[in-house]
Amino acid sequence: MKSLEASLRAGRDAGRKLLVPYVTGGLDGWEDAIRAAALAGADAVEVGIPFSDPVIDGPVIQAASQKALEAGATPAGIVDALSRLDAGIPLVVMTYYNLVFRAGLERFARSLAAAGVAGAIVPDLPLEEAGPWCEAADPAGVATVLLAAPTAPDERLHRICARTRGFVYAVGVLGVTGERERLADSAVEMARRLKAVTDTPVLVGVGVSNAEQAAQETDIRILRDRRRSGHRTMLRRNKYGVNPV
Repeated sequence: MKSLEASLRAGRDAGRKLLVPYVTGGLDGWEDAIRAAALAGADAVEVGIPFSDPVIDGPVIQAASQKALEAGATPAGIVDALSRLDAGIPLVVMTYYNLVFRAGLERFARSLAAAGVAGAIVPDLPLEEAGPWCEAADPAGVATVLLAAPTAPDERLHRICARTRGFVYAVGVLGVTGERERLADSAVEMARRLKAVTDTPVLVGVGVSNAEQAAQETDIRILRDRRRSGHRTMLRRNKYGVNPV
């Protein structure tokens, strides 16, 4: 399989807008949700490894994570399940640095690589402190996806884009994940700022809530929001179970 970035670039270069939905690992039927997303045309899937203090996640994904934890989900168990899951598209884990550090940086990176995981998003690991993890992830072949916030000055965006692998996670709005009534101006502005300084694929997350808002994003030729899909996917899962997902 192509690397995460190569896969996203291929889709982008073919003129498509890419979709990377989010699924919380450890919930009943989560593997089937990933397979369904792949069959429906997702370009990759972000798999959340639940953590008890998910600082970037809003109430819906927090609730999904709590359900998974109460059901006995563990980082090792989710990674092991991913090793047996042949989705046919890149899989990216999203988790928090406490879990990465507790597992051991090199050990965690090797476990992801052995499971066929293409990348990792660690939202509470800032650029300035990412060095040790990147030194473990790079040789293992695990792409470290960095976040770029609306408050970042241009100089910092250049450094984030230089260090990120796979894609740049453009944070569309300050705050946690979840639906908004309208697309924030900051989401459009972040996309424009990042596209001006990098050729790496840019995916906008946080604060894109429906198809109309996604269409606003695609008008400026950026990739669709994965977190908007995360909120909606987990909302349906929490309310109705795995089949509607």
